[in-house]
Parts: sequence; structure tokens; C-alpha cells
Amino acid sequence: MVTKYFIGSFREAGDGNRLPSLGEIGLNRFAPHLINRLSASYNANLQEVLRPLDLTTPKMRALSLLTISPGLTVNELSFLAVVEQSTMSRTLDSLEEQGLVRRLSRADDMRVREIHITDAGRDAFQQFWPVLFGIFSQLFDGIEPDEYDAFVVTLHKILRNMDKHSVADAEAAAKAANGKSDSEFLTQERPDSDQAAKVLTVASAPSSDLPASSCSAA
Repeated sequence: MVTKYFIGSFREAGDGNRLPSLGEIGLNRFAPHLINRLSASYNANLQEVLRPLDLTTPKMRALSLLTISPGLTVNELSFLAVVEQSTMSRTLDSLEEQGLVRRLSRADDMRVREIHITDAGRDAFQQFWPVLFGIFSQLFDGIEPDEYDAFVVTLHKILRNMDKHSVADAEAAAKAANGKSDSEFLTQERPDSDQAAKVLTVASAPSSDLPASSCSAA
């Protein structure tokens, strides 16, 4: 049973069995819509500024991740970079041709191919990092440090919720509420335990624990 929902702020629903419509919530208060708008605008802007550097967004993400965590596999990179594995494989082929990354067999398991960034790759990253940081700074212009910290904490809570609750859970909850409304479900590929561990390691490592060239990764 749905007992609460968002309409501007957290409020009790007048009818516990009724789902609010998207119109009642409003697009400007519907967080998934705002996240989609932000992501689309950010990626479009990023693609424009990377073009003169002969880089694509997947290339930038791969290089950024490899400065923080060298030795990732293609599966781990595709998950962390939020791109399909086939796209990441083609991206790595291109980066290898450019001399920016290299593939090496893992010492304890020759079947596993790790991706490592080269010195040329680190130089390329240092070229576009000021651009990337500039976009980041523009996004949070006028936002106080405490607001930013709270925003990041909230995002991590949302990510944990997405890992915890499957789409099937959301659909079951909607059916249990016995009502119909406009709905939007966000889905993502579920990582295995090793990938999830790497996500947490990369995301939570303090800058003091990372090499100097890694502290500036996106």
C-alpha cells in the first residue's frame, strides 16, 4: 500500500490506495525526469568540447577510470563507464590504436585481459581534465559546499536503492496499490559482486589514497 508520495515535499497521500498522477507531481518535481535532462545536457556539452581533442565520451570515461584504477577488465570498464560492452570493446580498440591504452594478461589468470593506461594516455587525460573540471564547476556554480555534499550523499542513497530494488519489485508495488498512473522506471545492468566492489573502491577512495594523476579523475 502506498502511504506517502512526493508532491513538492514529502506528504501523506489523502487516499492510501491511490497513486498520484505524473501531472500531480509535476515534471519539475519528478526527480527521474530532472536526472534525465541533466544527463542528456551534460553529455551533449561534453561531446562538443571533446571533439577537438579527438576523443569521444566513452574514450574520456575509459581513460578517466584507468587513471584511478588501472587493470580493469572490459566488463568492469563498461559497467563503470555506463556504456554497453560492445561499445567499450570498440572504444578500447581505438584507444589501443592511438597508443593510449594497452591490454595485458592478468598475472594469476592468463585468460583475463586487463586494460592499462599508457604514458600517452595519461598525457591525453591531463589535456582534457581542465575542460572536464570546468564543466563540473559550471554545473555547481552558486551551490554551497554543504549543499553539494548533501547532494552527493543523496545520490549515493538513490544508487543503493536502485541496486536494492528491482524493476519487478516496483511493478509488484504498483499492482499492490491497485491503481494506475503514468510511471517511469529506470533500469541498469546489475553488476556482479567483483564489479560492485570495484565501484565502491573507486567511488569512495579518498584523494589522499590515490596517485597524484588519479586525484583528478571524473
